[in-house]
Amino acid sequence: MSRAERGELDNPERPGVHLSLVELVNRIAFKNFYAIRYAELATDIIRMEASSPLPASPSSSMPLPSATPVLCSDWHLPVHDYQEYASLVRTMNRTAPDLPHLLPIQMTAACLGTPTTNPQHRLVVRGAPPILLSNALHDPATGYPWAVSVARQLGRGGVLLTYEGQGHGSVASGPCMERAVDGYLTTLTLPPRGTRCPAVLS
Repeated sequence: MSRAERGELDNPERPGVHLSLVELVNRIAFKNFYAIRYAELATDIIRMEASSPLPASPSSSMPLPSATPVLCSDWHLPVHDYQEYASLVRTMNRTAPDLPHLLPIQMTAACLGTPTTNPQHRLVVRGAPPILLSNALHDPATGYPWAVSVARQLGRGGVLLTYEGQGHGSVASGPCMERAVDGYLTTLTLPPRGTRCPAVLS
């Protein structure tokens, strides 16, 4: 991280190109956490640690994700002034000191001044078929407490299927998950409430 801040770190995906601290955190570390690619992350770290420092020069640019307009329209992220934004950054740095400049805080800045057409709100579901939710217990992108909250708001209209492993996108994580999801998609049959599928080790 110190070498990235000084502009001396080689991008393992683009040899010869500098890797900034923001890119190290979001493109290398968080991307691998998101996809549960810990071995690949460890290999990248070893390669970067072993590489010779690059001469100082500008790092590659990091464009905002293409999902920015969607996220901005779906999330009301009120930040009224710089002091409030700086306070959020300090809170995030205390909470996750090893992942500074994490993408959510960047998205907060990117959404400033954009319209919010569908702000977050309590669910009101009427006339829908039974709804199956699935979420991993250890999901770095959509936290399990969020899924619990949605299931609570759906009441009898939905069931939460819990994958006891990690990662984002767990519907194909082993036979237990696949059977439950396939049964729902083909016959709208919900698994019993409280169904939990064991983690599958790869």
